[in-house]
Amino acid sequence: GIIDDDRVELSNLQRQIIHAEGRIGHTKTGSAVHALGELNSHVRIRDECKLLAADTAFLLNGYDLVFDGSDSFRTRMLVNEICVGNGTPLVSGAISQWEGQVSVFHPSAGHPCYACVFPEPPGEDSVVTCAEAGVIGALPGVIGSIMAVEGIKFIAGAGEPMLGRMMIYDALWGECRTMIIGKRTDCSVCG
Repeated sequence: GIIDDDRVELSNLQRQIIHAEGRIGHTKTGSAVHALGELNSHVRIRDECKLLAADTAFLLNGYDLVFDGSDSFRTRMLVNEICVGNGTPLVSGAISQWEGQVSVFHPSAGHPCYACVFPEPPGEDSVVTCAEAGVIGALPGVIGSIMAVEGIKFIAGAGEPMLGRMMIYDALWGECRTMIIGKRTDCSVCG
């Protein structure tokens, strides 16, 4: 399933490679379903052109794994709360300018949730949007690919998914750092 209430714009194309010029103005979910169907006609995808909010939280029900690449802290917190409530593991990725981060959250298996690491939303003045600060066009693909690998590892039981760890990728300097993150007993979401 793909959930998004936005439409494809020309400014998206340099960093959102699933879309194309011919689908400018189309819903992002419809554009993504079209592109993925061209890659594999046997895949079935639920197209949910809706804003994920408290009244549409049910859209995340019934999935074995959720991927969140949203560009809003509020949405990331909501996705985390829904996943914690459903006991669903969450592969989370975020980007800004030259840097990205990826982690897998699964508190029902004893690992931290997103709110364990980010308990409070950042102040209004401390966060700039991609539209304001920009993002190098290839970065979403790098972070998205890492998220896909983490999801495959989790589903297949292969290797060691990034549970209890967060990888920070610095594209400007070509460096990756991995931080150990822990479950907080006082977490307002999973504690």
